[in-house]
Amino acid sequence: MRKVCLNMVHELARQDERVLYLGSDPGPGTLDAMRKEFPQRHLIEGIAEANVVGMAAGLAMEGFIPYVNTISTFLTRRCFEQVAIDLCLHNLPVRLIGNGGGFVYAPLGPTHTAIEDIALMRSLPNMAVVVVTDAEEMARMMPQTLNWPGPMYIRLAKGGDTVVSRPELGFTLGKPIVMAPPGDAVIFACGVMVERALKVAANLAADGIACGVVNLHTIKPLDETALVELAAPARLVVTLEEHSRNGGLGSAVFETLQDNGVLRPGLRLGIPDKFTHHYGSQNALLAHYRLDADSVAADIRAALNRL
Repeated sequence: MRKVCLNMVHELARQDERVLYLGSDPGPGTLDAMRKEFPQRHLIEGIAEANVVGMAAGLAMEGFIPYVNTISTFLTRRCFEQVAIDLCLHNLPVRLIGNGGGFVYAPLGPTHTAIEDIALMRSLPNMAVVVVTDAEEMARMMPQTLNWPGPMYIRLAKGGDTVVSRPELGFTLGKPIVMAPPGDAVIFACGVMVERALKVAANLAADGIACGVVNLHTIKPLDETALVELAAPARLVVTLEEHSRNGGLGSAVFETLQDNGVLRPGLRLGIPDKFTHHYGSQNALLAHYRLDADSVAADIRAALNRL
């Protein structure tokens, strides 16, 4: 997913001379092909993330479309004021590419686990928030970022994640994708949790429980009409995210349903409201917080039995 996203920045630069790449302490050789082809549009700013956001804002005001790439926690926590005031207040077309959403950098501890980035970014007026599922979906999404009118936060996973998106289902920013139709339950998921949600649905189907899966890749802006229609048939609405339960996908979904008068029993599955002090792999931490497929399926069964 990471490689596809950055390679697409290079491809978009070939299509549109307004496209710039701004890196903040990237790995050696990152987008080296773009650097060689477009040296004036490949900029490495260094380890001063708040400054790179200000640079991007100034360049956007001059008519460019900057794509800023750095680690998610630094781009969202450290630069929050600059993102809010420099980008969102002026509604500038800057694309923030956040590496390592969720538990990708779990071996480095709480300073690098991006578990509140979605909440931070969706709280800002004018900011779009996109969390795609896999590399192939990223390739379908990136061309649509070129002419998006305002700022956008793009959350990246680890890379090499299982491809579960399907080209025949298409991709449009702001429009959810139904991976399996709603039934007794429906799971709204984003990012790599869509793969887990599909496994959960298969697990539940073996018990005769019909469970829908909706890929809610665009968390802001939400398609409220589609969300209400997809939630309405289900006895149980479930949200599944690699993010704090506070302020992320689950909050966005249930706020929208309540605002539209759709009151369904719900289950918000995500990371508890605490910093994690566990070190390990991404999958190990997801399992620790019961976000693996077997645990999620068990929680949905229990919730349906309570209804």
